[in-house]
Amino acid sequence: MILITDSGSTKSDWIALDANGKQLFKTRTRGMNPAILTPAELLDRLQESEDLVAHKNEVDQIFFYGAGCGTKGPRKALETLLVNYFHNSKVIVKEDTAAAVYAAVGDNPGVVCILGTGSNCCFSDGEHIEQRVVSLGYTLMDEASGNWYGKNLLRDYGFKNMPTELMNKFEAAYNMDPDYIKYNLYKQSNPNAFLARHAEFIFQNLEERYIKKLLRKGLRKFSRNMILQFREEIKSHEVHFVGSIAYFAQARIKQVAAEFGYEVGNIVRRPIEGLVDYHIKKLQKSV
Repeated sequence: MILITDSGSTKSDWIALDANGKQLFKTRTRGMNPAILTPAELLDRLQESEDLVAHKNEVDQIFFYGAGCGTKGPRKALETLLVNYFHNSKVIVKEDTAAAVYAAVGDNPGVVCILGTGSNCCFSDGEHIEQRVVSLGYTLMDEASGNWYGKNLLRDYGFKNMPTELMNKFEAAYNMDPDYIKYNLYKQSNPNAFLARHAEFIFQNLEERYIKKLLRKGLRKFSRNMILQFREEIKSHEVHFVGSIAYFAQARIKQVAAEFGYEVGNIVRRPIEGLVDYHIKKLQKSV
């Protein structure tokens, strides 16, 4: 049995295949970001799925693509946990940018961006994936991500920089008690995912002028700081996007792309399906 995992900070999608590429089951756990969670917390989340618990001894290979796996320490910690849990399996852990590339362009070249709970950008030449910015975490980076938009919505609400009608709607949609917010930001394990939950408000109010302006603000920052790291590459390659933020913000992405001079390619909401197709093709070639 082969397990393929696409994990963000908010959720992890798991799909099991047999040796011929036939899907055996699909399941979901909370996000497994090893840069934020302890091994004990990661194990708790792994055990949330009855399917994973029931079939753990049948797994031969795991391809895990996840947020927080871009540096050696967290990646190794997660790899050790998975090897110990699925003790009959060979485990490969890669950063979520690899999943985004395989889902958006496969083995073709292109600039590929992630706009989900977090954000990232890379270039694939069809064989090698290159990142020119190493993430310093959601508090310093992650422009145009769910947690960045959630943080800015909360700030604008707090400073009363949001239109009154939207402030009322925001207050009705979320618990705005200051103690509740600070508890989740400073005493819970996934503050970035907590922030990202508030970004859903954007997609319920896409036609509001304030929302359009906020979307453009984040996408301009992301374009300037991340996409323009690949100034030469975007002259001859399209820029592809993966993630829920990207999917719902397509109109604004195309608007900002025109400002910065790059062409938008594929926009993929959930990379897991494309990721599975990529691995099935690899399996078929190896037969």
